[in-house]
Parts: sequence; C-alpha cells; structure tokens
Amino acid sequence: MDVIHPNCAGIDIGSRSHFVAIGQQENDVKQFGVYADDLTGICLHLKQHGITSVAMESTGSYWQNLYVELIKHGFEVTLCNGKFTKNIKGKKTDVKDARWIQKLHSIGLLTGSFLPDETTEVLRTYCRQRQNWLDLAVEATHKMQKYLKLLNFRLDVVVRDVCGLTGLKIIEAICQGNLNPVELAKHRHFNCRKSETEIASIERK
Repeated sequence: MDVIHPNCAGIDIGSRSHFVAIGQQENDVKQFGVYADDLTGICLHLKQHGITSVAMESTGSYWQNLYVELIKHGFEVTLCNGKFTKNIKGKKTDVKDARWIQKLHSIGLLTGSFLPDETTEVLRTYCRQRQNWLDLAVEATHKMQKYLKLLNFRLDVVVRDVCGLTGLKIIEAICQGNLNPVELAKHRHFNCRKSETEIASIERK
C-alpha cells in the first residue's frame, strides 16, 4: 500500500512508560517514562528525526498529558481507538505495538477519535461531576433506608422520599436520640400525605 504519512511515528501508551516507534526497525523504537521531562523528551526525539505526524491509542487517561505536549510542540496527532490497532498476530509486546501503530498510520489506516473543543470539554466535565454527585446521593439515600429498617423505623413506607422535608426532620430527631414515634410524627410537613397518626403507628412496630 502507498505511504500516506512518510514522516510519522507510532506511540504505544502505557501507565509507566511510552514506546515511540519512528520506523519499522527494532532500533527505531525507544522507551520513555511518563514524567513531564520524559514527555518533553519524546517531542524532542521526534523533532530530531523529522517526524511531523504522530498516532497513538486513547488508552485510559494516560494519553492526555502526552497529547497536550505533542500539540504544544506543533505535531499533527491522530488519537485512535485501541480496537483499530489490536489485530497484530503472535506474541504482543510494547515494541511490536508501537511499530504496528506506526505502520498503520504511515499507510493511512488510522482514523482519529472525536476530541471536543475546550468549551465542550468544560461542559462535559461539569455534567460528569453532576452525575457523580447524583449517584452518591442515591447511594447515601439507600444506606439511610437500610439503617432505618434495621432500627425498625419503616420511614420509607410513610413518606415518598426519606430525604424530603418530613423524612430529614425525623431522621435528624432520631440522630439526636428521640425514638418516640409520637414525637417523631410531629415533624410531619403539611404537604405529607400521611397523617401524624399514620406516621406514628407505622414507626417502630
């Protein structure tokens, strides 16, 4: 097949080291660390050999710092999905992976993954963080319901949401040591569908 990117390199991303292939010979592959100085060293190594285009896998989050450093040094970076580079046969090694990525990229068989712009990336970060907080809130609510059941307070039966106005006031009172159902039922909010009598009768049976 025709060579599309003559001055290209392939990088096998790892958690402890990166393997950089600038060709298909064994001495064309060099191992680097993952620290800031190592990432700068990769860029200098590529420039010394006239590399203008780089391909690497989007492995976990290990690629992010290197990607930023390569872009900063003016390289054209193709960030590809790992499933497009895993077809190599025989015993897999980091050196073989790096050379395989370089070979695929040189003949134009690798396509880049979607990378959002800065504004979209910030928005995605906020959305992910919001979802994480919602998941943590749901987990905490489930634990509260579990411990209330162990105390034989079936608060989940009389209120729709144990973290609502009525539920939180009752839980706060329980945490302060008040275990009297009649006293706890007085914390009922006026919007609660159950009456104080119903709440008092269902608690701590």
